[in-house]
Amino acid sequence: MDILFKNITVVTMDSSHPVLTNVDIGVDGRKICYISTTTDSPSQTPKRTIDGTHKVLMPGLYNCHSHAAMTLLRGYAGDKTLEDWLFNHIVPMESKIIEVPGLIRTGTLLAIAEMIASGTIAMTDMYFDVDIVARAADEAGILANVSNAVVAFDKDHFDLTQSNEYEQTMRAISEYHNKGDGRINVDASIHGVYTSFPNTWTQVVDWANQHQMHMHVHLSETKTEHENCIKTFGTTPAQSFNKYGVFDIPTLAAHGVWVSDEDIEILAEKGVTVAHNPLSNLKLASGLAPVDKMAKKGVNVAIGTDGMASNNAHDLFEELKMASLLQKYATNDPTASPAYDTLMMATRNGAKSQGRGHESGMIKVGYDADMIMLDFNNPRQTMCYDPVANLAYSTSGQDVQMTLCRGKVLYEKGEYKTIDIEKILYDARTAMDSLLRS
Repeated sequence: MDILFKNITVVTMDSSHPVLTNVDIGVDGRKICYISTTTDSPSQTPKRTIDGTHKVLMPGLYNCHSHAAMTLLRGYAGDKTLEDWLFNHIVPMESKIIEVPGLIRTGTLLAIAEMIASGTIAMTDMYFDVDIVARAADEAGILANVSNAVVAFDKDHFDLTQSNEYEQTMRAISEYHNKGDGRINVDASIHGVYTSFPNTWTQVVDWANQHQMHMHVHLSETKTEHENCIKTFGTTPAQSFNKYGVFDIPTLAAHGVWVSDEDIEILAEKGVTVAHNPLSNLKLASGLAPVDKMAKKGVNVAIGTDGMASNNAHDLFEELKMASLLQKYATNDPTASPAYDTLMMATRNGAKSQGRGHESGMIKVGYDADMIMLDFNNPRQTMCYDPVANLAYSTSGQDVQMTLCRGKVLYEKGEYKTIDIEKILYDARTAMDSLLRS
């Protein structure tokens, strides 16, 4: 046994016993090998023992919609409408990032450092140079599904195989798809209905089938996108994608703010995961996704941060609290999106969306040791009648003391085990200076 957590409180996310107190949890290799509620000692002598007094152990969090390298644009071009923000400010600046070697790697690792320090062990990322993103995720030791979204404005003559997205993704597939026994996976991606056409969608669907990839799309993020799609195609974005087979692929659809009741039925029937991004949607005034309604209809709802130019933090605990409270406000029902269901979005639902639900997202013997340990010995957490409620409503990423992915410690008490944080911080500051000068 590599690690034994002694006398610790555990939020398992296993509905048969969601909270365990004063238990011992053992980790051997990548797996959880031992859970005991007795004073008996494990048969194996642990290499390391951790005192769990005033600590809480829970599954690591899944960030199911990110644009990690956009961390380099945190705080840039704020307080604008989505269309103005994206096309007039972000796209021009991103073109500069793409042109400079090393910037995407720097931005991605800067984002991952923030994620693992605040309890996130997995990301579903969409960005350019996906092979570079995959390499950074692999180096950092996290779980990642990565993609480069196809954008195509030529509705008649687009050839996927001649695109940069195809070339970079094929390179990533060759080097990283299913690497580390599936720790890194490469997804197919369509940016959205407003940046492509059906001719594009069918090619990407065929490609995803050929290489057994998942799909990552933006869906009904804004009212303008949603209504323009109806004007153009006669159907909503969800109905349009479904018509052309996109949802026949295991799909992660980001946002889902403006989905109709019919759309929700389609998403539930097709097993589409919707990644809710409450803070990004609030900042861009995009609207509020009907998460409570989707969940009640059987849609797998996960959680995401989106990019840092529209959020501006990777702390998923912020997202969780906001996600729950917004649904209570929107429905005028304080029982909507309860604490446990909200935690499900960031753990088991996220694992399911990445195809890892059989091995991650719960603290259970035989599951991967994808776990985080939080310190509850502080003014914010000392009064704890219900650990689930505290995690959903009181916790900050600053409470995270340790982050493990597949049994490997990635972060502990301010120390990064897989990332040269001083170099990344230096490179990021240098990148900001160069972007501002260009």
